[in-house]
Amino acid sequence: MNSVTPENARSMTGQGHASLQTDLGTFVVEVRTVNNRGFKCVLRSSDALSAFDSRIESLVRKLIHRGSVNLSVTWKRPSSETLPLIDQQVLGAYFEQLQKAKATFAGDGATIDLAQLAMLPGVVVPRSQDRVDTAEVWQGVEQVIRDAVDSLDQMRAQEGAHMATSLRADCDLIRAHVDQIAELGPRSVDTYQKRLETKIQRVLAQHDIEVPMIDLLREVQIYADRVDYSEEITRLGSHLQLFLQTLSGSAAGSNQAAGGNQAAGGGEAAGDPEPSGRKLEFIVQEMLRETNTIGSKASQTEISGHVVEIKCAIERMRELVQNLE
Repeated sequence: MNSVTPENARSMTGQGHASLQTDLGTFVVEVRTVNNRGFKCVLRSSDALSAFDSRIESLVRKLIHRGSVNLSVTWKRPSSETLPLIDQQVLGAYFEQLQKAKATFAGDGATIDLAQLAMLPGVVVPRSQDRVDTAEVWQGVEQVIRDAVDSLDQMRAQEGAHMATSLRADCDLIRAHVDQIAELGPRSVDTYQKRLETKIQRVLAQHDIEVPMIDLLREVQIYADRVDYSEEITRLGSHLQLFLQTLSGSAAGSNQAAGGNQAAGGGEAAGDPEPSGRKLEFIVQEMLRETNTIGSKASQTEISGHVVEIKCAIERMRELVQNLE
């Protein structure tokens, strides 16, 4: 089983960062994700980028299929474009009037302080924001978001690989216990038959009564049918195999299983791994269902012990898959 690779296991928890320097300024993105049953995006963006909020969230939804996402997108324009301007016409008008006043009232000895002039109303004005190409701005925003998500995915893939290793180990453990239960099944029927024969022979000897062997065998067969869990063993083995295939991204029909998520959240490139967490949760539920049935049918204490160990492993798996995308 360890030959299965965990390439499709990706944690929902992680963080990423990216920045991009262009002629338009500096774009910076920080993204953090935690586990969530669906997709949720909390976006904080610069005022100058508020018009792109819906496009940003749509892009993130395509790149991140599941989890709670906290995204910060900022755009800092070049300092030369943010400095205020000196209105030359207003300053010239002030200067011309002061020159006339100087000639009339103060003579040649008076001086005009330009620093004082700059403090007069209307001389220093905010720089008018030149119109920029929105397509070029979006190109920068999209690129830096993709870079940040790539950084995020690297962290989530590393954590997912560790989680997948633990999941595969639990699958191996469950398989070992299932094999033990499969070997103990026929023994329980034989033990019941011997115990039943002993009790019946004792009672018959006490009352001097004879019972046809066919009736005894019929009772044993009824018991065997009631405690037979061979179907559950087979289904549990199939679930284990499907779990490992889904974990590695090789399960047949995995695209259909994730189709609902893609319809809601969109899909990026066809080569991207489909999110497997939700499907793995369903498989774990089915594994627990089969295990509970085996436990209810088991009559031997030894089998019950194996069932308890399987349930513990399944519970560990359930907690892990809830944090897989």
